[in-house]
Amino acid sequence: MEVYLPVAEMSVHWLVILGMSYAVGFLSGMFGVGGGFLLTPLMIFYGIPPTVAVATTASQITASSLSGVLAHWRRRTVDIKMGVVLAGGGIVGTAAGVFLFAAVRRMGQIDFLISASYVMLLGTIGGLMLNESVRTLISARRGKSAPARPSQHNWIFHLPIKMRFRVSKLYISAIPLLALGFAVGLLSAVMGVGGGFIAVPVMIYLFRMPTNVVVGTSMFLLLFVTAAATVLHAVGNYSVDIVLALVLIVGGVLGVQYGVRAGASLRGEQLRFLLAALVLAVAARLLFDLVITPDDLFTVTVNLS
Repeated sequence: MEVYLPVAEMSVHWLVILGMSYAVGFLSGMFGVGGGFLLTPLMIFYGIPPTVAVATTASQITASSLSGVLAHWRRRTVDIKMGVVLAGGGIVGTAAGVFLFAAVRRMGQIDFLISASYVMLLGTIGGLMLNESVRTLISARRGKSAPARPSQHNWIFHLPIKMRFRVSKLYISAIPLLALGFAVGLLSAVMGVGGGFIAVPVMIYLFRMPTNVVVGTSMFLLLFVTAAATVLHAVGNYSVDIVLALVLIVGGVLGVQYGVRAGASLRGEQLRFLLAALVLAVAARLLFDLVITPDDLFTVTVNLS
């Protein structure tokens, strides 16, 4: 059964979209990432225009993040105070990203910017994740413990404007928190990603937050950042497809609940390896689409405005 998407101006099979959203929501709940870095390319592969995919994915991440935050709230694994500071920088970054998105769109280069950004970002993130997971798996097979995280005494903890976060048991400067939030907001607006795949490693390895608090706090940040991106894209760029958003939201909300449960009970080395492989496969496909010779070398359009 197909449904018509008024903004994308095309028909899609709603079960395919629902399935993609559910799978990405499951990964979102398990790892505390927004999932847009997979969902947006998947929708582009399906034929949905990149501008619509980016803007509409933000709405799915918002719903999934809200569902995930409520699940983690019940487990008391959300640092609300830190989340608010992160969200402050995130909303500013989102506004800057929407402005950049609109400027590049007027230049006619937004599709290329989205695809090229995904190739670089997914290639880098996927390579780092694959390297870390392989090293962990090899160490486990040899009976060795996983490599220890770096010492807590790094430059992050010597910056001014410090705040105390009791849930995370940290006394840390607000400057890197605002900077991280700004970066996540910028990526969310330009690429339709939640940014959790960047926020989670930074909070674990640089901020030294307890792992059990990281995922819930990351989803709290994503909730506000992607909500702001959805509203700003809808008002400023008119690129949010409400029909597509509803299907994505249903699948994402269902998937994230099961993902949270799975993440609390399963070991992550093998799953991280598979996720890294999937990320690299998506990057390779996008790169292939960028360099392959198109069927139509020239396209003539008439601008009636």
